[in-house]
Formats: sequence, C-alpha cells, structure tokens
Amino acid sequence: MADTVSDKNESLGAPDKADISALLDRLAVSPDSNLIGVLQSVQDSLGYLPRPSLEEISRRTGVRLSTIYGVITFYAQFYTEPRGRHTIKCCRGTACHVKGSAGVLSTVKRVLGIDEGETTPNLLFYLETVACLGACFLAPAIMIGDQYYGKLTPQRVESIIRSYGAQQCPES
Repeated sequence: MADTVSDKNESLGAPDKADISALLDRLAVSPDSNLIGVLQSVQDSLGYLPRPSLEEISRRTGVRLSTIYGVITFYAQFYTEPRGRHTIKCCRGTACHVKGSAGVLSTVKRVLGIDEGETTPNLLFYLETVACLGACFLAPAIMIGDQYYGKLTPQRVESIIRSYGAQQCPES
C-alpha cells in the first residue's frame, strides 16, 4: 500500500529534546511522579511515545528505561509509533461479516491508501480491525474515534471518511 508512518519517521518532524524537556517541565516530572499518568500525558501531547521522551522520563523519574518499555508494551493504550488523529475500527464480527464488512474494509483501505495497522502519511487516520464493536444491530459497522457508523455500504463509508478530511485523502 502507500508509504506509512514507519517508512517516513525522518520526515515527520518528531519532537526534539528541547520540546520534550519543556513538556516534562510543564508536567513537573520527578521521581515522585505517577509513571502511567506521565506516559498518558506525554502521549496525549505528542500523539505517541518517541524513544527520546522515554529516555528523559527515565532520567527524571529514576525508573529504568527497560521498566518503562515493560509498562508501555503491556498496556495497549500506549504506542511508540505515531498514529493518526482519527482511529478507524472496522468490525470483523460475524454479523458484520455476513452483512458485508469485507467490502467496507476494502473501501476504507482504498480511500485511505493504507492497510490494517497503518497510519496515513499525513497522520490523519489509523486503521485497525476489531473482533467485534458490540453493535451487531448496526452491521456492518465501523467506529471513528468514539462515533459509531452502521448499516454501511462502500459508498456511504467513503463519504463518511471524506467528511473527516476529504482534501487530505489520497484519492481527493
């Protein structure tokens, strides 16, 4: 598919050490800080947890870098690679499958130019599939952020995605 964020880390303008230091100063990170709270705040600000931020958190808190990596790899809420502003979750549960979720997923991939587990190069969208969204009555369904969309057709899902940033999608 298209180049993804992982392929373009150099061009993303990752935060420099001064930006990271200023952020951690604002958060008053110290050995008394709650590690998970610090990681959540840094990820909220930067969109992910780049290695330089983890190294500085380690230095300021006194928590070994390997321990910090243990925490961020244990909890699914943390990512070490940038993700898009909008996460699209495509349901692959039985009800959605029977009602045509394969066509919906195919359309999402085509419109965004990415595959599952990838982020668009403009950092607008991240795509993942999930076992079930718990909205079988809406089948086939997707979520974008916290918003459910159901009874989808390929045409409708394309329109929905474009409403989040039509000018920024590859096919626009």
